[in-house]
Amino acid sequence: MRCTETWRWLRMAAAAAMLAGCGSTPLPPMIPATTPMAAGPVVGTGAKALPAPKPARTWEDFKRQAAERMLAANPDRTYGGPAPDPLLAIPVLEIELNGDGSVRRIDVLRQPRQNTDTTQIAIDAVRRAAPFGDMSRLKKPWKYAEVFLFDDQRRFKPRTLEE
Repeated sequence: MRCTETWRWLRMAAAAAMLAGCGSTPLPPMIPATTPMAAGPVVGTGAKALPAPKPARTWEDFKRQAAERMLAANPDRTYGGPAPDPLLAIPVLEIELNGDGSVRRIDVLRQPRQNTDTTQIAIDAVRRAAPFGDMSRLKKPWKYAEVFLFDDQRRFKPRTLEE
């Protein structure tokens, strides 16, 4: 067997083993928890001062700029290139912004069942990247969802940059 076929077979076997144990165990409830905003910036990332964000005319432009800003604000917590297979964790956040681009609130739409600490890493990354710039050119409500793709070293990449 070739290497790619072996890995494909191992992934399918692992998925089947996980599903076999799920039959009688109830799933944990979805966590739409709102995280309180920190009083100050999150420190200890090695990030440099970020340039002022450019005003975005479309939500697609905004999401791309915000994702790039998250990478720049968190250089020791991110990776470049394609996402690895398999991923360690995939938390999903809904980020609500104020008119000036500061974070109003963050809701957890999907928390991984394992490696749950990656959710907090993603939340902290959003806070470090804020503010995201003037939102007045974009249609309200000023909120969007971002998917965070984590590798096995707990480094992330916003899914927006995979598209």
